[in-house]
Amino acid sequence: MTTVTAIVLYFIIWWVVLFAVLPWGVHRAKNPEVGHDPGAPERPMLVRKVVATSLITLILWGILYYLIDNNILVFRDL
Repeated sequence: MTTVTAIVLYFIIWWVVLFAVLPWGVHRAKNPEVGHDPGAPERPMLVRKVVATSLITLILWGILYYLIDNNILVFRDL
């Protein structure tokens, strides 16, 4: 796997995992201010979600990198 392929694979996995992590711990505001969306979360905790996304992605990317690098998962044979 080339460096560019590894970076692109990490980026794609990161975005997919981010969308899976975004709903974690979301609580709607009980009394939203005028003009605010009633479905918007009180505290989105985006920094925690980005950190969690990066750690989960690192683990998944490492597993995929190992499988692809050791020819266990080969896409060229498809």
